[in-house]
Amino acid sequence: MNRIANRFKELKKKRQKAFIAFIMGGDPSLKASESLVYELEKRGVDMIEIGVPFSDPIADGPTIQRAGQRALKNKVSLPVILAMVKKIRKKSGIPILLMTYYNPVLKFGLANFVKASQEAGLDGVIIPDLTPEEGGVLSPLCRKRNLDLVFFIAPTSTPKRIKEVNLKSRGFIYCISLLGVTGERKNLSRETKGFLKRVKNQAKLPLVVGFGISTPKQAREAGSFPGVSGVIVGSAIVKKIEEDRKKRDFVERVGRFTGCLVKGLKG
Repeated sequence: MNRIANRFKELKKKRQKAFIAFIMGGDPSLKASESLVYELEKRGVDMIEIGVPFSDPIADGPTIQRAGQRALKNKVSLPVILAMVKKIRKKSGIPILLMTYYNPVLKFGLANFVKASQEAGLDGVIIPDLTPEEGGVLSPLCRKRNLDLVFFIAPTSTPKRIKEVNLKSRGFIYCISLLGVTGERKNLSRETKGFLKRVKNQAKLPLVVGFGISTPKQAREAGSFPGVSGVIVGSAIVKKIEEDRKKRDFVERVGRFTGCLVKGLKG
């Protein structure tokens, strides 16, 4: 059992939902990203998802795309992010997941990537463009090193796909609350509640909802959906980083903003 499973277990005892925050590694700088991890943990975030900047993202909306471009200008790459995580591990035990596209992983080498991730102190990996069918080589490598490989399901997922993701995903199942790319939305999709009810009947792993959650009210609403064990907020936090990144106290500003989202979820 790794840090992700332990955190869900702890939260279940407290009857609380997990708040997972996404930040882009290296935006606006590596030092800032490291500081943000400590600040967000202090503000009550349960897990951190760190994005690896990539030149051709397919699931990211404009806000996260811009963050990725800023990080790429800082010459941030997968090895650089892993080195940062290793540094963070000297001070923090918060569960950390990596969000990366498959191309950087292939370039790194699957076995080398899993080994380096485990040695750096990562707990999980999320790869948006990797399907369960194509994860046949990576999945056993991750299991061997106790690294959770998280797969996605969407409102359009068939019962067969839900069953397959339930069998192959580790740590939790990432439930996309809407169709399309990441980004803030005024309202959550009306279909999300029914979609999660269907998934709940088949899933054994914790269900985590992401995409479109950007306010304390939406975090609370998403957390109240059937079977949900946690929510992921990305674009809203990344937007706050973008807006305040040049201010001297920007880390604290992002922390306060995220703390309000956490309180929205947990009450």
